[in-house]
Amino acid sequence: MPLVGVPNFSEGRSTRVIGALEATLSAHARILNRHYDAQHNRCVFTMAAKPAELVEALVAGAAHAIDLIDLRSHQGLHPHIGAMDVCPVVWQTEERHEAAVAGARQAAEGIAEHGIPVFFYGELASSAERRERAFFRQGGPAELARRMGSGELKPDLGPDEPHPSAGATLVTAREPLVAFNVELDTSNPEIAREIAADIREAGGGLPGVRALGLPRDGERTQVSMNIHDPYEVPLAMVVEEIARLAAARGVRCIEAELVGLVPEVAVQGYPNEPAIRDFDPMRDVIENVLG
Repeated sequence: MPLVGVPNFSEGRSTRVIGALEATLSAHARILNRHYDAQHNRCVFTMAAKPAELVEALVAGAAHAIDLIDLRSHQGLHPHIGAMDVCPVVWQTEERHEAAVAGARQAAEGIAEHGIPVFFYGELASSAERRERAFFRQGGPAELARRMGSGELKPDLGPDEPHPSAGATLVTAREPLVAFNVELDTSNPEIAREIAADIREAGGGLPGVRALGLPRDGERTQVSMNIHDPYEVPLAMVVEEIARLAAARGVRCIEAELVGLVPEVAVQGYPNEPAIRDFDPMRDVIENVLG
């Protein structure tokens, strides 16, 4: 069984740049899914390959992103600190756990060789406070540069200051998670932020849920989430809770969205509303795509 990589890049508007990144990655790995969003200004690739080839793809993608993405002119809703912002290696079964950890560490070493500081998070974090991506992202690239410059924050690999245009990269090995967005029929982003605060684990909400409330175009706002344990917290449970929190504030869930692929168990029992935009189980469920 191959390993899966899900690199996130801080570019969601230029089809030229997104296409160039895809070409680089696909020279080494099979692209399973590509998702990009102009408002978030972010693209996410899901790809699979043998461990050595996956490492080659991730390192090549990080190197090409240096030439293609300049964070100094970046604008977008999604929190970030790097051109290749996040680089997780994913195992589908426990038998692949050790291979994923080894692949993540090898990819991190290769990325650092290109002059990009690497921070390990999640399972690979060197301390409890470094487990969450938010720890590194607070304040964005400028605050990261200040913290690194003062010696407050040391990278796990690579230089002691951010790359001038490409920033830094967060690396981990993990089980599958679900990146999932729910849009609300209100233009008030504060409502989305309140719901995000209530549903996230840190606020006493659902276990393993990380959430942000974000504005969208027109009369919508969005609750943007990562669901770290879709086996225990399937999407049906998530939308039921968001619908309850939204109704208490006089708004409705009108549409949902997947970013990347989803384990089959996560969509079992999913209700008719809010519909997941353009959902196709043969294309969007990872077990079906991997065959």
